[in-house]
Amino acid sequence: MIFKKSIIEQMTERVRRINKHSKQIIVFPETDTRILEAASMLVKKEICHPIILGSEDKLRLTLEKLKIRNLESEHFFNYLNDKNKSDMNDYVTKYVQLRGADGKSITELDAIEIMQKPHFYGAMMVENELANGMISGINSETKPYFPAFQIIKTRDGINRASGLFLMIKEDSVFLFADCALNINPTAEQLAEIGFVSADTAVSFGIKPKVAMLSFSTHGTAKHEMVDKVAKATELLKSMDKDLIVDGEIQLDAAIVPAVYEKKCPESPLQGEANVLIFPDLNSGNIGYKLAERLGGYKAIGPIMQGLNKPINDLSRGASVDDIVDLAVITIIQGL
Repeated sequence: MIFKKSIIEQMTERVRRINKHSKQIIVFPETDTRILEAASMLVKKEICHPIILGSEDKLRLTLEKLKIRNLESEHFFNYLNDKNKSDMNDYVTKYVQLRGADGKSITELDAIEIMQKPHFYGAMMVENELANGMISGINSETKPYFPAFQIIKTRDGINRASGLFLMIKEDSVFLFADCALNINPTAEQLAEIGFVSADTAVSFGIKPKVAMLSFSTHGTAKHEMVDKVAKATELLKSMDKDLIVDGEIQLDAAIVPAVYEKKCPESPLQGEANVLIFPDLNSGNIGYKLAERLGGYKAIGPIMQGLNKPINDLSRGASVDDIVDLAVITIIQGL
């Protein structure tokens, strides 16, 4: 796919226009220096209003050391101070109710302990619409999966969340899924991953062309792994009859027109797939890292999809620019 501006530039411009009319708030439950530098950049670029959870006094000291001046207002800080005791009490009550509804009854004391964890508190802010989204995970102990699944949950009709990477190299853009969450999805789960990934592509301004990947193309190999992908493809077609999708299909036939013409000239993808659905987490995780490390693609994500409200994960090696880009995507997801 070819863009006059990069896809991130396009989305950033869109988000800035939205933020001017309706303040977009992203909550960060970590205080790593990269988070603070990214938050400062988000304010400078007028992308969103970041809220950082942590001790206000400690944050101010860190900001002073970093010489960051545009986050000095108390409106950029929250969590466990006298100003939000009422919020904390509400969150504790709601968390007890949520866990009870899931058949996981807990005591109020347990809920208080859990709500004192920043990433759970931040997820509850998103659930209560005090923030448009949350980003965490730069520290391994604050991965957002549990608060996302316990508080935000999946949207109607979606049984499992999945993880997608936006892969960018100059004018080339792909979406890879699932590269983060589902280890060995069933055919039904694989179809659902394809469905929500196509939806994510549309939200990014991309017309999805979905390839359900395999080591086989249209029955050239016989194996239960091939059968799973073929079944998932048919299920996905029934979920969205207008979607451009093909499978099972090998990677080269999906993205190289010359190979498509030789291997599967009847394929609706015509060698132009831009949403690549991997058959399992092994292939998805390896695939995106090969594209990133050997192919020179920038990998943004994992972008969590299928949730009621946007919560996203950061890799521990994320740069300041990565955090800013993911904030833009998080806002887009919440629109």
